[in-house]
Amino acid sequence: MRLFVASPIILDDYASIKEDFSGIIDGKWVEEDHLHLTWVFLGEVKEIKPIIDKLSNITPMESEVCIAELGYFGRPPKIFFAKAEEKLLYDKAREFRSLDFDIYRFKPHITLCRIKAIKNYKAYKEILKTYKEKKLGIILPEISLYQSTLTKEGSLYERKYNIEKVL
Repeated sequence: MRLFVASPIILDDYASIKEDFSGIIDGKWVEEDHLHLTWVFLGEVKEIKPIIDKLSNITPMESEVCIAELGYFGRPPKIFFAKAEEKLLYDKAREFRSLDFDIYRFKPHITLCRIKAIKNYKAYKEILKTYKEKKLGIILPEISLYQSTLTKEGSLYERKYNIEKVL
């Protein structure tokens, strides 16, 4: 089974972000109910129990985290994302590393679109500037192990294990 560990997110107005970049970015936008912050991508795994055993040692998130800017990976840009850079996220990544989860060069982000082409690079950069340090939503204070099943219609996600903050 194909597994990853992630935290769900809530964007305040995903439709507006997509609209602002409409006609500028050509690519595959992630469906809103599939948006998440990935902690660890595990890939194909035969046994889930050892992973759940390790995850049971991860402490819950202390609080929700603000998503506060847009960015991209690649030159030319290939992945368009929302980002959060609060210390809490980097501390949590260290906790995953301490339990031998493979987190290499962790950069907290939520993939919004896989870019095929940017039709107007100048307009893209200008609109990107309007999102600098702008609150876009939150990362929820929970961490879950998901199974991802790839289908012709897209990925199906199923939670297999939750680490949640006790209120």
